[in-house]
Parts: sequence; C-alpha cells; structure tokens
Amino acid sequence: MESSVSVAIASDHAGFHLKEEICAYLREHGIPFHDFGVHRAEPADYPDQALLVAEAVARGEYRYGILVCGTGVGMAIAANKIPGIRAVVCSDTFSARMAREHNDANVLVLGGRIVGEATARDCLTTFLDTPFAGGRHARRVAKLG
Repeated sequence: MESSVSVAIASDHAGFHLKEEICAYLREHGIPFHDFGVHRAEPADYPDQALLVAEAVARGEYRYGILVCGTGVGMAIAANKIPGIRAVVCSDTFSARMAREHNDANVLVLGGRIVGEATARDCLTTFLDTPFAGGRHARRVAKLG
C-alpha cells in the first residue's frame, strides 16, 4: 500500500453500518482517514455526503474517497459531478483493480445493501493496493477532464 494513502469516507443511512465496519478496518490497518458522517443510521441525503468526500478528494486533502449508500449508484452519480473525481461502484475485486489500474479511480463506492463486510474489505484492499498503470490509460483518463 502507498505510504501516502489517506482516505475520506462517508455514507448515508443505508450505508452507515458498512461504513462503520470499513472505518474499523482502516483503523486496524493504520490507514489515516476522516469520517465525514453520517454518524447514525437516521435518514440522510446521499448527495450531501458524496459532495463532502468528493470535494475533499478533489482539493487534494485526501488521496482516496470511500462512499457507501444502499446500492452505491446514487453516491457515484453525485460524486462524479465534481471535476477531477472518478468514482466507481464496485462489488468485486476485479472491478476494484481495473478501476484503479485502467481508470485511475479515486473514489470507491460500495453498496451497503449489496456487498457484505468481507467483500467490502477485499474491494477496499484491492483498490488501495493497486497503482494506476499509466501509459495508454493515462491518455484515456485525460480525456475524462
């Protein structure tokens, strides 16, 4: 894992419990992170939480973002509205690896109602451990804006 890894994380109410598990995992592995909330499983609007993480990553305050909602789809849509953000929904390690290696994704989005804790941890580890391949992929990523 890169020594410069730092993570911004947030969820809505549907992703709260998985977010808490991911925070515990980050703590266990000594990965610096900031939890932007929510801090309880009460109704919350996913675009608000996605914006907090996406803007912090776009400003360079954190290397990566992690977002969790029910399916991951809403958070990804909201995060990708921020210039410089490449948010991807993943529910398997192959997608997590390819998102980093080929797309230089900087925000991992998980569905709290879709993936279990073990799969989420595997996706997160893969996402954080996989470097961007560059080369022909850099040209393509540059076209994303």
